[in-house]
Amino acid sequence: MEHAGTKKQPLLGRFLSYFAKHRGLFLLDITCAFLIALIDLAFPLISRQAMYTWLPDQAYALFFAAMGAVVLGFLLRAFLYFVVGYWGHVFGIRVEADIRRDLFSHMQTLGFDFYDRNRTGQLMSRLTTDLFEVTELAHHGPEDVLISTVTIIGALIVMFTIRWELALVVACMIPILLVVVMYRRRQMSRASVTAKAKIGVINAQIESSLSGVRTTKAFANEACQQRSFDEANEVFKTAKRGFHREMGLFFASMEFFINILSVAVIAVGGWLIMQGRMNYIDLITFTLYVTAFVNPVRKLSNFAELFSNGFAGLHRFAELMDTEPAIQDAPDARELKDVAGKVEVDHVSFTYDGALEVLHDVSITVSPGETVAIVGPSGGGKSTLCQLLPRFYDVSAGSIRIDGVDVRRFRQDSLRRSIGIVQQDVFLFADTVRENIRYGRPDATDEEVAAAAKRAEIYEDILAMPQGFDTYVGERGVLLSGGQKQRLAIARIFLKDPPILILDEATSALDSVTESRIQHAFDELAEGRTTLIIAHRLSTIRRAGRILVVQDGVIAESGTHEELLAQGGVYAKLYRTQNLGA
Repeated sequence: MEHAGTKKQPLLGRFLSYFAKHRGLFLLDITCAFLIALIDLAFPLISRQAMYTWLPDQAYALFFAAMGAVVLGFLLRAFLYFVVGYWGHVFGIRVEADIRRDLFSHMQTLGFDFYDRNRTGQLMSRLTTDLFEVTELAHHGPEDVLISTVTIIGALIVMFTIRWELALVVACMIPILLVVVMYRRRQMSRASVTAKAKIGVINAQIESSLSGVRTTKAFANEACQQRSFDEANEVFKTAKRGFHREMGLFFASMEFFINILSVAVIAVGGWLIMQGRMNYIDLITFTLYVTAFVNPVRKLSNFAELFSNGFAGLHRFAELMDTEPAIQDAPDARELKDVAGKVEVDHVSFTYDGALEVLHDVSITVSPGETVAIVGPSGGGKSTLCQLLPRFYDVSAGSIRIDGVDVRRFRQDSLRRSIGIVQQDVFLFADTVRENIRYGRPDATDEEVAAAAKRAEIYEDILAMPQGFDTYVGERGVLLSGGQKQRLAIARIFLKDPPILILDEATSALDSVTESRIQHAFDELAEGRTTLIIAHRLSTIRRAGRILVVQDGVIAESGTHEELLAQGGVYAKLYRTQNLGA
């Protein structure tokens, strides 16, 4: 996990900190790259020696022995490239996996407010595409820089020992080349950041379209979605245009300087030969070294592209890692345990955006084991009130207490383990029935999972499924009925066994027969627990000892069913409307 202190480091320092755990593979990669550079430097020297000494002296045996050694050297070079290609990528993938683990772990700490503002497709892009390019940078970056640096510096040193005038010409051109590389790299990096942001938006659009494909088909809106996709696809076609333009300019500059370098060596070398200050053998050796420059320069150009893409991904990684959770544990936060279940909402006000108040000066006290129903018109603040109890959001004013202690004094994980929530929109993972129930308590045995299913009145349904508890439920539970999904959610809560229970519109999407069947499971689930029931259907709150009516962010009415009917207020109006509809 990335340490808090690394967030203060420069981006490069944060990136390199992930190398430490895999230093063995990194050193293997770098050592092989260094040996490759030495082999590349040796060949022109051996060729020069052959032309100067072995061939004129007719030392043919020595000449062919040297050529055999060169062949063996290139065989070793091929093996070293295999090591770099295979184990170097293993190293890069492990670094990527560590970065992705830390990023996902950090995203788990971010609150509902963060996910309210960010689309899933964009976050997926940061966890996948961006980090793949980080892998390429981690693997190829260091080795490309090392091979290029050793080869260029080594070749210049040898050149200066042969003919310093010609080596000086080459040495003067190298800094110009590097200046061009750095300038064009910065331009590519900026263009890459812009392109990634656009592609993140495109991914979000595609993710949204695929997630909503059933709704699309229900409305026969395939043509509309196709147009929307085509628009996103058109944006994709142009998203990287600026980056590719900068990349084209970069490679064009590289090719120009590589060719000019060769021309300069031949021109100045030819002039030195005319002056009698150099021979053809040394000019050929220089030409071989200039040819040896080509590969390092191409590696540098490749590195520049890797660097721009990789650091654009790293920049987006750091941006997300530096996003602080809006809701954090207090430094002295404690574990919530031995919960009696008393809940106090004390003069609570709440606003999502700092402008419009959703709740205003709300006060409620729920005794341990009491069942309280919260009803009222849509948008009045019922669900918001119950999202404040497990600290999905924090109150703007006032406080919420459990057993007399402000919920902000408890660790979030222990607070949420003590609260069970069943919502109208049940989320099931694309897994088996067994694992979706076990999500309520991951260490539960198969026997405990089965017992929870029986209590939730879903056991017989599960046995009738093709693979029983091992039946795959589909994406978001699409292969199950609404009632089955709700009962699986109830089984989860039975397995979790929390002392406080929140039922948030848990049956409003079900038909009356299914609702009646599930109501028995809810009644057993609520037994002995402090229970808050948010409901539109007043038939689902018959077990409630007290009913609160929330309207326009305030408690408008409070009392039993009979008392509220007698008052003839909001509750009575809701009751008459529903009965009339029935």
